[in-house]
Formats: sequence, C-alpha cells, structure tokens
Amino acid sequence: MAAEELCLKELALVYLDRTGGLHRFINDCICYNDSKQCLAVYRFIIYVNPADVTELDARLGNCILHHPIRAAHLFQSVCFTSIKTLSLIEQLETENQVNVVLKLTHLPPLPNYSFNLCQFPHGYQLLRYYKIEGVVIAMTTVTKYTQGARFLCSESSCPFSTGFQYIRVHTVGATESATVRNDFTCTLCNSALKEDVKFRVLGDKQLVEIIDAAALDVIKGNQVSRSYSRYQSFTVFLRDELPNRMKIGNRYYVIGIPAHVYSGSQLQLCMEANSIQPWFTNGKIYSPFISDNFKCLLSITASSPWRFTAVLANIFAAQIVPPGTYNILKLSLLLSLVQTCENEKQTIECLDLLVVTSDPVTVDRLLTYSLSLVPCGVRHLPSYEMFATVSKDEHGTGTAKVQAGSALLAKGGICYIGELFSYRKDKLDLLQTVLETRSTTVFISGKKFGEDVDQQMSFPIQCNFWALADAESHLRKAMQQEDAVIGSMDISSVPVNLVDGFGLLIYCGESSNHHSPVHLIQHVLSEAMNPSKPLYPALQKFTTQEYQKLLAFARNQQAELTSEAERLIQGYYTASRRVRTDPVHGSKISPTALKALMSLSETHAKLSLRNKVLEQDAVIAVLLYEMSITARHGSSVLCVAPNAVFPFELCDEHSLNQRDIYLAQFHQQLLQFCYTYAPGMSVHFSEE
Repeated sequence: MAAEELCLKELALVYLDRTGGLHRFINDCICYNDSKQCLAVYRFIIYVNPADVTELDARLGNCILHHPIRAAHLFQSVCFTSIKTLSLIEQLETENQVNVVLKLTHLPPLPNYSFNLCQFPHGYQLLRYYKIEGVVIAMTTVTKYTQGARFLCSESSCPFSTGFQYIRVHTVGATESATVRNDFTCTLCNSALKEDVKFRVLGDKQLVEIIDAAALDVIKGNQVSRSYSRYQSFTVFLRDELPNRMKIGNRYYVIGIPAHVYSGSQLQLCMEANSIQPWFTNGKIYSPFISDNFKCLLSITASSPWRFTAVLANIFAAQIVPPGTYNILKLSLLLSLVQTCENEKQTIECLDLLVVTSDPVTVDRLLTYSLSLVPCGVRHLPSYEMFATVSKDEHGTGTAKVQAGSALLAKGGICYIGELFSYRKDKLDLLQTVLETRSTTVFISGKKFGEDVDQQMSFPIQCNFWALADAESHLRKAMQQEDAVIGSMDISSVPVNLVDGFGLLIYCGESSNHHSPVHLIQHVLSEAMNPSKPLYPALQKFTTQEYQKLLAFARNQQAELTSEAERLIQGYYTASRRVRTDPVHGSKISPTALKALMSLSETHAKLSLRNKVLEQDAVIAVLLYEMSITARHGSSVLCVAPNAVFPFELCDEHSLNQRDIYLAQFHQQLLQFCYTYAPGMSVHFSEE
C-alpha cells in the first residue's frame, strides 16, 4: 500500500510538471513567501484534466474521479514536499497547513457521471464527482464561512500548545459547527483544544438552488408526457472563488460532490460545487437550419419582400386555429419570438404584446402554443410571484434568499402573464415599472437577516411579456361612446401607462380577419372528434419542430439597416409626433418609439431571412405600430385600417398579389405623409 501511494505521488508530480501546474504552484508559493505573513492555512488551486491524467496513468485518474479526498491528500503531500525541498515558504511548518483544492476541467461524457434528479433510485455515491445540469431559480447573499482554523492544546506544558499541529479545514458536506467545535482533545495529553481565533481563515459562501431544465417544459403550460415526472430543486454550495459566478434564470453545468447536510432535524442532499460551466459552452448548442419545406416556400415567394412572412403567419399554428385566422396576431407573435436572445451579452429591444380579444379561450391556447417555440418560455400563474422575492434560507444560516419569479426564469424568452385583469392593482403597478425600467429590485433588511447594513439587489429583466385582456368583459368599442376618438377602444380599466408600456396593442375581433366564427367552431369540433386526423393535410409538412428551427435561424441572423429604411422610419416618427401632439399632454408618440420601430423593422427582415432591412420591412413595422397607436389614441391623418397588414384573405396567388398592391399603395401614402408633416425630412427622400 505504501509503495502504491508513493507511486501515485510520483505520477502526480509528473502530471504537474508536464501541464505547467508545478510552475503555477511555485508562483503561488512565492506570493505567500513575499508576504512574510504566517498563516494557519495556505490554499492552492490545481487544475486537473481527467482525460490527461488517465492517459498518463489510469490509477491516478481513477483516484481523482472516484476518491477525490484521497487524491487531494496525495497532491497535498506532493506540494508540501516540494515546498520544503525547494524552500518556497519559510513560515510553513506542517503538512496540515497545505490546503490543496483540485479543480476539474470536465468529467467523462458517460452516464454514470451525470446526476439526474428526475431518476429514481438515484444510484449516486457520496464523495464522488458528478455533473448536474439545471436552471438557477434562487440564490442567497454571499456570506462568510470558516475555510481553516488553528487549534492549540490548553495544557501549557504540552508541546502541542504551540505550533501548527492541529489545523482544521472545511471538508465536503461539513457545516460550520463541524469545522469549528469546542470538544476536540489533544492526542498527546488528552487535554482540551482551544482555537487560536486570530489565525482563523474565512472564505466566501453562497447557496444556489437549481432545477432540472426539463421543468421549463412544465412552466410553459405544456402537458407533461409522463404523469410520474417530478421536478425538485437542488441546493448547490458555492465557495471561495465561485460565489456570484451564477445568475438567476441562467442554465449551467455544475461539477461537484453530493453530500448530506443537516438542516435542523432534516437531512438534505446537496452538492459542493467544484466548477461551473455555462450551458452554451458544452457544445450541445447546434447550428439552427431551415427545413427543405421552408426553403421551397422562400423560393416561390421571393418575388415580393412581403409574401414569405405573410404565408408564415397565415399557416402558423394550424393545430390551434384555422389558417388565415388572427393573422395580425400570429405575425406579431412570430416577430416577438424572433426578438428573443439566448446570448446574455447580446442586447435586444424587447417586443411586448398586449392582446385584446373577444375570444380569450382560443387566443390563450394560441399564445400557450407559441411558448413552445422558444427555448425559454414561462406561463405565469397569478398564484405565483412574477418578479424576485426575498425569504429566509432554510438551511439554518438565516441568510436572505432571493427567489426568481416567472420573469427572471423567462430570461432570453417569453413570459406570458395571462389575463391581465386577474391581478391586483399593486401587481399591475409593479409590472408597469418593470416595463419602463426593464429591471426589478429587491430590498434585503439587514436587521431581519442578520446583516450589518441593508442591501438592495437589482436584476435585469430580459424577456418579452405577453398579456391578454378580455374585450367582452372589460373593453368596449369607443364608437359607442359620445366622446370617443374615432378608431380607438375604451381601455380605461387598464392604467394608461401600463398600456403604453407594451410595445404593441393588438385587437383580435371578428373584424380583424376574414373568417366568421363558424370556421373556428368547425375547426374545434373536427379536432375534438378526430384528434389523430390532420385537419389540413397540405400544411402537415410545416411542423412545430420546423417552425422552431426557422425561428432559431432567424433569431441568430444579423440584419443591417439600410439608409432608405432608416429615413422612412425617421420620417414617420417625426410626422407622427407632430400630428399626434396634444396642447395639454404633449405628443402621444413615446420618445422610445423610434428605437422600437427600427427594431421591429429589423425583426421583420430577420423573419424574412434577409440580411438587410428594406423599406418594405419598415412599412410593416409602421403599419403594426400605427394600428397599435390607433387602438389607444384613435385615428390620425394617416388613417390606417384595422386589418391593413392583411387586407385580403390569403387563399391563392391572386390574393397575395392584391396584398402586395395594397401595401405598395400604402408605401406611397406613407411617403406622402412624411413629405407633408415632416418637411424637414423630405430632403432626405428620393423623388418618387
């Protein structure tokens, strides 16, 4: 056994020498030695690549992967011998003072190294490395823990009453009371040990709760295919250099060691994190592509810059509503789905939708179905919290824990909040603030959570909001009122600022499409009586999975704004602010409208699979925005019809030609509007 230990130590030294770890270790020793400070514990981080170690020697690789505590002791002995042999740290006395932390770069991509909380029995072994994958749903504030402590014999005549013979360091699964206790005795004289408090070494600690990423399919509102599926959050301990490396709502891979941790009388299974990797760095992110069916559709609609997106919206969600129904809403949903981002470093302009409808049941099904097309979509329920909340950590530390609400879990995706009028006024006021600032703030009382000072934590909100309002219950057409503005709707039951916070207000009524309710009734009845029979065989090839890939491809595209499109948007913005100005309240066009219009044009170009934003994209953006403004404040001299984006039923090529002619005529009308009411901008337009 001793010969094997010696052999493994020699192999550990060879590995450190070959990989440059020995050089980094010597540099760390020089820093400690130059400080001339006598410490109880000298901490060293050694990065280990299991594949390289196993290639060097399978026994050492097996020891690191399956017996991490023994492996740490091997490297501890090697490091201590190196320090003494090379005289690297003069003030170091005993091997116990060397605290070696092995950081694994990865684990073998084998099933036995993955820890899945949804499987039972788990089949895990304590004190061995596993990898788990999940989304962060809660985290505590960063606190201190005892990383190492020095104990001395209380008997002054004992040789161990001085020196560094008794050193306690934190081990996996140990609580604070296990590391620092008052019942230790001297092995030499059996006297009680007492801590030398001035040599205590503190480190940072943070607790993070993660949940299996598959749970996101549940909070999308989808039906779970297996009735026995159960998702439970899992606590991960982050220590020293790892705290604040994880963010709420993000998805990570965590390599760590499972451990049993006592919380009062309860025994909980937790994990001590060894390393953290963002989900997108693992290589599972595939490059999205377009299916052959959509490539064919793109080629046959290439004669017009408006046709491809028109057909996409027309046939979208044929499982929920008949083709051609609620086309304006479906186009807006597709644009909002494209206007999402999985890359945290990329900033986008959010596209929030407020849908007013007289058929909330069908529209709710349509919105819920659309959530499945984005990687991160959350169906919020009124009984849950929409934004971050603070509670006390249940692990007995009394630390403040910040729980993610639905909006933070929908990071980079969609948060569908459902029926708007099911929320209390204070919740709507908070939603309005978030829509304006795109962030949420929580207050942490220092007195309540054992801190010296109060804290405030702010979290950016990086998702699009969808909301629904029942027109029959809460809204009436304004033409029924004596003082109503032509074209507007009475939305007095919704706070004005809250309505303005949504990027688009969409009204879905019988006049918004060319299909009577009979078509929808027939669709629902046919689906109920023959659930396995496709209702529209010609559209069966455009599956939900193909829409997912198409949207992922469009989302990752880059579209450059052309000067012609930019001038048209600026002209419309300037003219609209002029014609929609009230002498008392000022302009009804928000200053952020210009940025929103450009972003909407860019999104339409992406959905059209173009890398340049054309004037035709700006026309669609202006139409959608003008229809939304008209619903809020009434018609302007531009006089856009409620169904202007889809003025005809799209049933054949002739109807597509008619729509192209109509949109071209509106394009000329829009140019004339800019010439007339934005004369300062007319010099920038080419003569028509």
